[in-house]
Amino acid sequence: MIQLFRRPQILLLLFFAIWPFRSWASDWVVSVDERNGLPMLERGGSPVFATTFSFFGRNWDWTYLQTEFKVNTPYRYSLAGKNKALDFDLTAQIQKQDEQKLTWNFAVDAHSGKSGISGGGMVFTFDPALFAGEMGEPTLLPDNRGWTWGNAQGRRIEMRFEPALASVYLEPGSKSEVRAFFYKNTIKPGRLDFTATLSVSGDVAVGPTTTERFGLSDPKSWPTDKLDWKTSPVDLSFLNAQEKPAGKRGFIKASGEQLQFADNTTARFWGTNLSAYALFLTSDDAIKLQAKRLSALGFNLVRLHHHDSPWVFPNIFGDGRVTRSTTQQLSPESLKKIDWWIKCLKDEGIYVWLDLHVQRVFTENDNIFGFDELPKEEQNFTYLKGYSYVNLTIQKAMKRFAEAYLTHVNSYTGLAYKDDPAIAAVLITNENDVTNHFGNALLPDKNLPKHNRVYMAEAEAFAKQHNLSADQTWRSWEPGPSKMFLNDLERRFNVDMIQHLRGIGVKVPIATTSSWGRNGLNSLPALTAGDVIDVHSYGGSGQVEKNPLYSDGIVNWIAAGQVIGKPLTVTEWNNEPFPIPDRHSLPLYIAGTASHQGWDALMQYAYSQEPMGGEGMSANNWHAYNDPAMLATLPAAALLYRRADVREATTTYVFAPTSTTLFNQMITPANSALLRTAMEKGKLEIAMPQTPELPWLQQSVIPSNAQEFHDPDQSLLDANASESTTDTGELKRNWKQGVYTINTPRTQAATGWIGGESISLGNIKVQVKTANASVVVQSLDDAPLGRSQDLLISLGTRAVPQDGDKIPFYVEPLEGTLTIQAPQGLTLFTHGILRQMKKLPATYLDGRYTIKFDGLQASNWLFLKKDVTQAQP
Repeated sequence: MIQLFRRPQILLLLFFAIWPFRSWASDWVVSVDERNGLPMLERGGSPVFATTFSFFGRNWDWTYLQTEFKVNTPYRYSLAGKNKALDFDLTAQIQKQDEQKLTWNFAVDAHSGKSGISGGGMVFTFDPALFAGEMGEPTLLPDNRGWTWGNAQGRRIEMRFEPALASVYLEPGSKSEVRAFFYKNTIKPGRLDFTATLSVSGDVAVGPTTTERFGLSDPKSWPTDKLDWKTSPVDLSFLNAQEKPAGKRGFIKASGEQLQFADNTTARFWGTNLSAYALFLTSDDAIKLQAKRLSALGFNLVRLHHHDSPWVFPNIFGDGRVTRSTTQQLSPESLKKIDWWIKCLKDEGIYVWLDLHVQRVFTENDNIFGFDELPKEEQNFTYLKGYSYVNLTIQKAMKRFAEAYLTHVNSYTGLAYKDDPAIAAVLITNENDVTNHFGNALLPDKNLPKHNRVYMAEAEAFAKQHNLSADQTWRSWEPGPSKMFLNDLERRFNVDMIQHLRGIGVKVPIATTSSWGRNGLNSLPALTAGDVIDVHSYGGSGQVEKNPLYSDGIVNWIAAGQVIGKPLTVTEWNNEPFPIPDRHSLPLYIAGTASHQGWDALMQYAYSQEPMGGEGMSANNWHAYNDPAMLATLPAAALLYRRADVREATTTYVFAPTSTTLFNQMITPANSALLRTAMEKGKLEIAMPQTPELPWLQQSVIPSNAQEFHDPDQSLLDANASESTTDTGELKRNWKQGVYTINTPRTQAATGWIGGESISLGNIKVQVKTANASVVVQSLDDAPLGRSQDLLISLGTRAVPQDGDKIPFYVEPLEGTLTIQAPQGLTLFTHGILRQMKKLPATYLDGRYTIKFDGLQASNWLFLKKDVTQAQP
């Protein structure tokens, strides 16, 4: 009898260990965060409360708790942590007790006593946007036993501790942060045991971790990838054939909302980044190989990044370990490497984006005003971000660098960078805005009297000129007058730098800095001084599952930078942290959205940040060149974007805030339903308002056929919507199912949680068992799929690096069936050993090929084409 009852439980457990979890009926899901083993609550795919460990020594000196989290079986987890500074270990056994309850059994073992400490434990952070509406504010339970959030009649979350903790309190001045401390004031040697119980009610579900969702199969049982770092698995170099050498049609220019060649034809860039050590330590022979490989992968733009960063040895100033006494001279050897990259890329029809400043530092020998008061690193150097807007000596140093860099004559092309039409654009300063991020660096409490004196004088003058409150104008962290002042301050810097660049002969579009790191729309005005608006955007797992009614995603932050009348470039996009299991989906989602929105240049970050040479290669978020999950769909994304397989939107939605709306509140995709939902249907654009305090800000001319909106909270989707289809009918996203499809004559794709589904598009049918995957079919001869005799099939699944982030990756084999309507007489093959074509079986019946994936072999790229020669049986 016992075995009869126990056997189904074992089988059920085995089933869940093998078969992953899919989507959930509720938008509200609480789960365990794999980063730290603590609870988090998501609504529609975005967190609305999160938890961290925080332990403090004397005087609130933060101490590090190293943690290791493990999924043991479905909904059973373990956590181990060590805090060396406070000399204690922490363990927890975590499990799902029932459908609405999770428990943590903590054991905290202190090896020695500590006195006079501030304390520590868990910090719960709540989304204050929900306080005024359906959730209210969190409240504390009596006697230091936890907190509750929500209402007793409906949706409610409670965290209860037994026994009572040392202290549970709301952070002073904040209703959105609850601190639950195991220790307060002292730590006594010995063990403390606590049970934390998270209970939910209403429409809140207890969900699995990311690992559980994708399945608990052992990646070490999967086959390893066969990527060759020297060659490309596909050849899309034909896309660049008419552009060799890059620049043959003259200098790139900005014209309205488009980038154009000198002959007025549209320039459309699919790019990536080469960064840091890849620039200076890759051999010349390998650089030439990589330029050809980049072209074959479909790229026609490469940004050179982290050329000046102090952690790169050598960088553009030479080897800083030896020569970092000044940053006034550029290294001839380093310049020669940049020269060769530009030459090789140019020969393959690939344009180059140059950054002028990324992370350059200054030393005491650089003669920077106020250097003595600026924050220093251990090597006694300082960064310039923020300070550059009020420090004339920093500005002069930036100009000297720009002039030396851009007037340098390439030893291989014979052209100065400024005179080379293969240079597509330049960026003045990377991720360095004063409107949101670095304005706070200049405040009175930062102990920078010389810089603060300039900052306060500028703020006072702006306030006086425009009859604003002087006290409000300098308070950089607040919306209102300060945001107008900061935009004016940043814009004056931008105009001065642009005038200098034009004065030395720069002809191509200039970007000032980027909209990045969750900047609000009130950071955009200063960026309009440039020829383009540039954006950086990073997402996490489950981008195609983000419910736009509540949740922001990577594409929303890009779209929020599309200002009327300006081209939009994206010099950085990616997922993090590495390795996101569904990162194979992202290139397709980015490319499809970008094509529909009409964005002008997309640069994945990054192709490589390490030397490429076959030895010492590693798996990393910044190394797409050897990542089979990203490379699985990057070429497919390049093809569909560069050919404009997805048509641009026929409907335009314009958010046109008044000056008061724009500057007096923080409007972002995180809190604006309009910014999230409009782009699910048509093209989203942002209009700049007439602003008397900023006479230089040109009021946007709204297209006559556009639909204009003024309320950032207005949703353009039904309140119960679970999917959207674009106005062209080619893109469809079901966020409940987590499925994104592209259906055009030349590109048809399904990506996301497609396992167990039967997805029919124009000429293909996808039926796979692998839970999360990408399947793309494209014509390579420009004919529609049904008539094409040269088809590329791209397959994306999970790819996990070996222990220690080593390569090759373990690649999850795809299991299922793909049928393709195409002409008779085609052969299916993949690349085999020594790049030979290896024939694969495919049946043909009633005008359709049927391809079966056995779940054992891993191949990310297949080819269905006519007249295949040298095929191996």
